[in-house]
Amino acid sequence: MANTCILLRHGQSKWNLENRFTGWVNVPLSAQGVSEALTAGRILKEAGLIPKAAFTSYLQRAIKTLWLALEEAECMHIPVEKSWRLNEKHYGALQGLDKAETAAKYGEEQVLLWRRGYEVQSPALDAMDPQHPANQGMYRNIDPSLLPSTESLKDTLHRLLPFWEKHILPSLKQHKTIVVAAHGNSLRAIVQHIKGLSNEEVLKLNIPTGVPYVFELDGEGNYLSDRYLLDEQELKARLKEVANQGKTRS
Repeated sequence: MANTCILLRHGQSKWNLENRFTGWVNVPLSAQGVSEALTAGRILKEAGLIPKAAFTSYLQRAIKTLWLALEEAECMHIPVEKSWRLNEKHYGALQGLDKAETAAKYGEEQVLLWRRGYEVQSPALDAMDPQHPANQGMYRNIDPSLLPSTESLKDTLHRLLPFWEKHILPSLKQHKTIVVAAHGNSLRAIVQHIKGLSNEEVLKLNIPTGVPYVFELDGEGNYLSDRYLLDEQELKARLKEVANQGKTRS
C-alpha cells in the first residue's frame, strides 16, 4: 500500500512579490500568500488528503502556510515538527537583492546558476553580518559550524537528507499521509532525491508557491508517482512565473 507525502511550498512571501532573493531571511507572507495557503488546505480537504503529521522549517512563511492550510483542512491537531534543516537554500550575500536587477548586473545565466545550479554557491555572507544564522537567536541551540554562510542546492540536499531519513520517512511509514511545508529549493532537493533527478534535470525544476505536490511512495520510501493538485493550464502559468523570476525586465 502506497504512502502519501504532500510537499507544499509556502505561499507567496512579501519578497517573492518584490522578486528578491530571500534565503534564510524571515519574511512574512503577502496577502496573496495567505490566500494560497488557505486554498491549499481547502484543496487537500476536498481531495480527501488529510495529513496525520506535518513538518516545516524555522522560517515564518513556511510555518504560517502550514498553520493556515491545516486550519482550512480541519486538522490543526496533528503533530508538527520544525527543523532548520528544512529551511530554504541560503543565498548568502544575495539575500535581499532584486533578482531582475541582479540579472541585469551579472547576466541571466549566472543568476540561473545561483538560483538553480546544483553545485554553485552564491557569494558568501560575512560571518559578522547580523543576518548570518550564527548571529541570530533562533539558531542559538544549533552547532554554529553547521550553519551556512551560503549554499548550493547540493549543500541544501546534504543538510536536509539526515532529517528526511531520520524523521520524515519514519513518520511517513507510521502515519501513511504527511505534509512537508517548506521552500522552493529545500523541496527541489527533496524531489531530486525522491525521483533520482540528474543535476541537469533539477536545474529545470520549478515549484510554484502554495500548490500541494503529492507524492506516492512505497513502504521503503521509493518513488511511485507524483502530481500537483492544480488545473494543468494554471499550473503551467504558475511554473512559468517561477522560471521567469531570474530574468531581466524587458
